[in-house]
Amino acid sequence: MAQELAEKIAGAPKAPEPAFITVEGIDGCGKSTQARLACQALERAGYDVLALREPGGAAISEKIRALLLDPANSEMGGVCELLLYEAARAQLVHEVIEPALAAGKVVVCDRFYDSTTCYQAFAGGLDRDRVRAANELAVGACRPLVTFVFDIDAQAAAARRSKRTEDRMEAKGLAFQARVAEGFRAIAEEEPARVKLIDAARTINAIHADVVAELRAAGFSIPDDTEEAGR
Repeated sequence: MAQELAEKIAGAPKAPEPAFITVEGIDGCGKSTQARLACQALERAGYDVLALREPGGAAISEKIRALLLDPANSEMGGVCELLLYEAARAQLVHEVIEPALAAGKVVVCDRFYDSTTCYQAFAGGLDRDRVRAANELAVGACRPLVTFVFDIDAQAAAARRSKRTEDRMEAKGLAFQARVAEGFRAIAEEEPARVKLIDAARTINAIHADVVAELRAAGFSIPDDTEEAGR
């Protein structure tokens, strides 16, 4: 078993460091679908990929997720919400992300600290510098190499998710989601080297092709035939 693992690692393409990818956007933007397709493309290219979600991804973090998204917790205050997100994130980084990156895996995470900046600061009204400090405390030196923001109008995103039961964050309303979207656009403008704004109003295949192109630009070796994962 150890020899097979060593042979697999030796034959895998070299990933850029840190091999950490995050996907972001308002609820209903299609980011989870694109995260799955990106993972498939990377795996077909030979990378050892770990797919995660936030909040969650570790036992403690999943318990915190249940508290955060339960519609019954409508009285939760903004600071409490922020600290719970950061607690879930800190545990995920400590228990899962950092060890996976150290082991040579490519980590793809559905949401990370940019979501907190947009949901709790831009939309929720908390001071952005305080949110930034909380993010930094939770993640330490763990930062994404590339972040995809799937940009779509809040009303279009709401129509996409209309058939599912809303969680506590989704239930905050259309105006809240619009402020979140503006926050993501602002971050993409501030950090263009890391944050890639992707038009999410198009077909799944067209969006996936843009993601693959950006992954190649970030240093991942993905042959042309891996794009078939999105078709």
